Amino acid sequence: MDNRDINIPNHVAIILDGNGRWAKNRGFSRTEGHKEGVKNLEMLIDECRCLDIKYLTLYVFSTENWKRPAFEVNNLMSLLNKYLIEKIEVLTKENIKLNVIGEIEKLPSKTFKLIKDTIEKTKNNSKLVLTLAINYGARNEIINGIKKIAKDILDEKIKIDYINESVFSKYLYTQDIPDPDLLIRTSGEYRLSNFLLWQCAYTEFWFTDVFWPDFRKEHLYDALENFSKRKRRFGKVDNEN
Repeated sequence: MDNRDINIPNHVAIILDGNGRWAKNRGFSRTEGHKEGVKNLEMLIDECRCLDIKYLTLYVFSTENWKRPAFEVNNLMSLLNKYLIEKIEVLTKENIKLNVIGEIEKLPSKTFKLIKDTIEKTKNNSKLVLTLAINYGARNEIINGIKKIAKDILDEKIKIDYINESVFSKYLYTQDIPDPDLLIRTSGEYRLSNFLLWQCAYTEFWFTDVFWPDFRKEHLYDALENFSKRKRRFGKVDNEN
């Protein structure tokens, strides 16, 4: 695909869905589905970097995912640990900065340490900001933001009248990240599943029936081409109409 023919979004967010169903359809365990999903990340990240997309945010593990069987959660954490250990050199070489949003302090200690170490080692990289949403829930993020604002009001750091959308955004996990321009969800589901509810107010959505392990670069290009054809008005009137 020729980059000159499309409008490249600044920030793409993706809900990586369908690992379990992909595995079930093949008679595999859900763990095998998650392994294939992790393998697919290399293609996605490399394509986004080459396309000069500046921000890529991936929904990796939600606050609700703790409800899954313990062995599946443990396997997911092990896969995450393995990914961070194996890919630190690649992230550094490709000038990719790792960012993580969510309540990571509640993750297993090994996972938490690996996340913090990788963030520190890649903090000066600038080609692409890769954000992983881990133990993340948008409603929880908003509630935490409200609590922080309430504390600052009680501590007389800010006044109520000072609060607006821009100020509130600074109390969210994504305070240093622009809102997504495009959100992609795989596996045929048509919902946000508690992902970036505040940030996606004017995001363009693109859905595909393809399970995440089967998601290829052509599907990414389809989403980007579709995005390019949309007129983003942000509540304003189109001058052509």
